[in-house]
Amino acid sequence: MNRIEKVMRRIKENKEKAFIPYFMAGDGGLEALQQRIIFLEETGATAIEIGIPFSDPVADGPVIQAAGIRALQEGTTLKAVIQTIAGVRPIVHVPLIIMTYMNPIIAYGIEKFIEDSCHAGIDGLILPDLPIEEETMVTSLAEKFGIEIIRLVTLTSPLERIREISSKGKGFIYAVTINGITGARSRFDEEAVEHLKRVKSVSTLPVFAGFGISTPSHVEEMIHYCDGVIVGSKIVEFFSENNLSAIKELIRAAKIKRTIKQ
Repeated sequence: MNRIEKVMRRIKENKEKAFIPYFMAGDGGLEALQQRIIFLEETGATAIEIGIPFSDPVADGPVIQAAGIRALQEGTTLKAVIQTIAGVRPIVHVPLIIMTYMNPIIAYGIEKFIEDSCHAGIDGLILPDLPIEEETMVTSLAEKFGIEIIRLVTLTSPLERIREISSKGKGFIYAVTINGITGARSRFDEEAVEHLKRVKSVSTLPVFAGFGISTPSHVEEMIHYCDGVIVGSKIVEFFSENNLSAIKELIRAAKIKRTIKQ
């Protein structure tokens, strides 16, 4: 059983809420990659999402784009990230999820990428520019090697499409809570809450909210309506400032036991 599936079962059985932090691999150098994975696991992350720097990140806002540029300037490559993860995997137990776009994978070679990711101990992939109509180029190999594909639904996704997406895989659904790119927001409107309720009403998988969540109060608010949250831009920002206590506060906000509001 994939580590992601195991963790999803655990949080359901224990009625826990999940917190998945995102950070950019290579921002601060590859040596920081291992350090940050270890820190996030020790701090209580349910799983860890690791971004791959790319020159044209269409879903990413200014903070993550800047982190990607810094990582590329450090000479970070997809192959180097996978090798670095392989080095830390023996001492880290939480699921590790790669977030990347398709161009770096195609340049690497899809089959080679999936095989190397498996051997490195990578558990899942988030591929925001791969629609489900074209995903078989990846999913058949990912399934063979035991890697979970995490799929996204947006505020504009029709209910039938959400139902179709949620029927695939054994991980979780990434519910995007804003229209637009990643980045901190001051508040969430009722549309985001209704979106989470709608996804929860049809999904057979746990539902995680992401995009725009940036404060402990955001975490506490959004986690009432879903199974967990994903925080990216603020984690990237706090790592760049070496503000580790702020990261701990974000994760702690998800650990208070709550029930899902209807």
